This record gives sequence, C-alpha cells and structure tokens, in this order.
Amino acid sequence: MRQYSDVISLSKNARGVYSIDTIMGCNSGTKDSERGCYNDCYAANYARRYGYNFGHIVRRGFKGVRGPQKLVSQINKIDMPFVRIGTSGDPSEDWAHTLYIIEALFGIEKPIVIITKHWNNMNEEQLTKLFCLNVHVNTSVSALDDPDILENGLCQFERLKPFCNSRLRIVTCDFNIDNPEGRRLKAIQDGMVSTKGYIDTVFRASSKSNPLITQGIINTQISRFLNKKMIVSKAEKNPYLGKCEKCPQMCGVTM
Repeated sequence: MRQYSDVISLSKNARGVYSIDTIMGCNSGTKDSERGCYNDCYAANYARRYGYNFGHIVRRGFKGVRGPQKLVSQINKIDMPFVRIGTSGDPSEDWAHTLYIIEALFGIEKPIVIITKHWNNMNEEQLTKLFCLNVHVNTSVSALDDPDILENGLCQFERLKPFCNSRLRIVTCDFNIDNPEGRRLKAIQDGMVSTKGYIDTVFRASSKSNPLITQGIINTQISRFLNKKMIVSKAEKNPYLGKCEKCPQMCGVTM
C-alpha cells in the first residue's frame, strides 16, 4: 500500500477545508476496523479508495530551513478564517510533534482548529503550551463511541477549556427509538447536544451495509452532499451539508 508523504503541506479538500495535518493516518482508530470509527470514517474510506495505509501513522515535518516560513505565507493567503489540523489523521497520536509544528509556524495570522478524539491526552506542560497558541480544539465524540472513549473525550473537552476555545464536535444520528439500542444511544446523544455551542457533524454512511443500518439502530435517508447523493442520518431536520466557506459554524471559530 502507498505511504503518506512525511512533508507537511497546505491542502484543500472538496468541501473547501484547508488543512495542515501534522499526522497522516490513524492507528488508534483503525485497530478494531480498517474502516475506522463507526465502521465509516470518511478519512479511512478515502485512504482505502486511493490505496493509502491509513492504519500506519506518518509524522509530517518541514522541508528545508525555510519550510515553516513558506507554509505560514501560504496559510495567511487562504480565503478562509482558519486552517485545520486533523482532517486525514488524528494529531493526538503524537501531541509533542503536533505542538512542535504549531509553535514553528510563527507569524500565522489565522487560528488553527485541531480536530481530535484524544487517543492520547495532553500532559500539563503541553496544555500550558496550548494556552500560548492561537488554537481551537474540537473534541470529536458520539453516542456511538465506546463508553470509555466517550467518557475520556468529554473529560478532555472540559479539561481544555481554561487553555483554548474548547468545543464538542458531535457526530449525530437519527436514532431509531423503536430499536432498543437506538433508544439507548439517543438518550446519550440527547444529553450531549444539550451542551451550548456544540458543532453538529452529520453521520454519513458509505453504503447500506453499515451495521448501524442493517441492525436498524439508525434511520437514514438519501441527501445531496457536495453534489453527490449520500446516505445520511440526520438528528436535526435541516443540518448544514454544504461547503466549508458558507458553514455557519466554521468549526467553532466564528461561533
């Protein structure tokens, strides 16, 4: 299988998200399934489609002594109010490396949004570094998470509040309350969405063979997403499914 490049770069995906991923791949999220979280991680699916080994993490660094300055210049010119880390890999796989890269980007004029499931937690020294950086942390959680993973995510969300703009990024579903498991998971989700200022991430399934669908745990429908028909499970009636530049939440930066 193909391996990711170890040179950090600014990229833009089809949704219009600009990313500077410090870690490519996600070993922790693919231990139980190569399809990643909830058997349908979009990053894992994309990697598999193009032949990349998503379960093998690659730490990305700078090329040449002017690498950081070149990247800062590119970021400052993008037509978005922020840049993301955590689109095609989870930065929590190596917090020390991730924070080293962010610190090296001196002169960046836009905040960095980190999206993570906190497979590893920051230590106190790393939290102190975070306080001095223009960073927002979106903690990705879902009622679908294993209880210990969910508990840790909610704990880290609270723990990070004194050090950065900390928000919950909740992968939501339209749970089938006629199904016992769907009813149980909806109760968990209801508790989380009561949090003020959470970011809603609609669950998207790559096919109807996802166990959540075949077992009747979630309700789904076909919706348009980036001009394509997608299988989605909507907790809200009209969630945003458009491009990044028109998103009202902007990963929490403008909320």
